[in-house]
Amino acid sequence: MKLPKYPLASDIDLTTFEFVSEGPKGLIRKLVQFTPTNLKGLFILAFGNKDHLTGDINDLVISNNGDSEKVLATVVATVLAFTDKHPDAWIYATGSTKARTRLYRMGIAKYVSEVTADLEILGEKNQEWETFKRDIDYDGFLVKRLKSK
Repeated sequence: MKLPKYPLASDIDLTTFEFVSEGPKGLIRKLVQFTPTNLKGLFILAFGNKDHLTGDINDLVISNNGDSEKVLATVVATVLAFTDKHPDAWIYATGSTKARTRLYRMGIAKYVSEVTADLEILGEKNQEWETFKRDIDYDGFLVKRLKSK
């Protein structure tokens, strides 16, 4: 994506990323984590504010820091970095609420033509998977890095 992104810090395995959102609500620390599941090659993407007491992700808080496109571009950058190191990984993502899943869908839809050069994106509807389409109310998303040609 050709949008501005925040600088990222990550662990050595590129499974945890941290960045700072800057906006009218101040500086807000964000975390993105890729957690393996019991299915080989499948990871869960978790994203949200970093809890300043526990260091864990809070995926229920609403930041409204006026930088949602820059945050989205930064999260996409973490997916690309993660899949550079783990090229065969599938990444599952969904919002912590229906409203948040809808927000993610709208963000994906807005930039789908840019990201599909690098990523295959599937949408989950009624426990079925299909190639992502705009204006469909998906329950979750599955992303995989496309092989270089």
